[in-house]
Amino acid sequence: MSLKQQFTFMADYNAWMNGNLYRLAAELDDGDRSRDLGAFFGSIEGTLNHILVADIMWVNRFRVHPARYRCLDALDHFPTPTTLSETLYPSFAELHQARDTMDRVIAELIEASDEQDYAVPLHYRNVKGEPLTRAFGPLLMHLFNHQTHHRGQASTLFNQLGVDVGVTDLLVRIPNQGPE
Repeated sequence: MSLKQQFTFMADYNAWMNGNLYRLAAELDDGDRSRDLGAFFGSIEGTLNHILVADIMWVNRFRVHPARYRCLDALDHFPTPTTLSETLYPSFAELHQARDTMDRVIAELIEASDEQDYAVPLHYRNVKGEPLTRAFGPLLMHLFNHQTHHRGQASTLFNQLGVDVGVTDLLVRIPNQGPE
């Protein structure tokens, strides 16, 4: 499987899992969704917000790629967070809509990129303002891994509220190839 195929697969998986968690979160009342349950970002909504904040920060950093992906122009319509816990939208419905848009942008980014693009070094600053340089491919891997990490935390928060999120394993998105 090529890197592009892996990234396409991860973009599909992330959109699917994000869709599942946001659907479940929408079924909760505002109090349960925003209740501080002791997680790093407090609540289910806080955790989902953080994932989007980080995605906005990372995808904005990808705008410096020499390929100048046009799909990233959609980021002009997103807020520009300055902290990892900054609340982006006043309502959950707006957060949900932004998540759906970001998942489309990520899928379009992967579609527009190619194997050679993943080796290109990107120069950026982290949230502390420190200059860093890393290849685009590993940064994409981090984007997907970061989402998975925090969705795991969100799954625990749902469980604390008695909500079963179902199977979250990556394997459920891989077609079965039949008996061996």
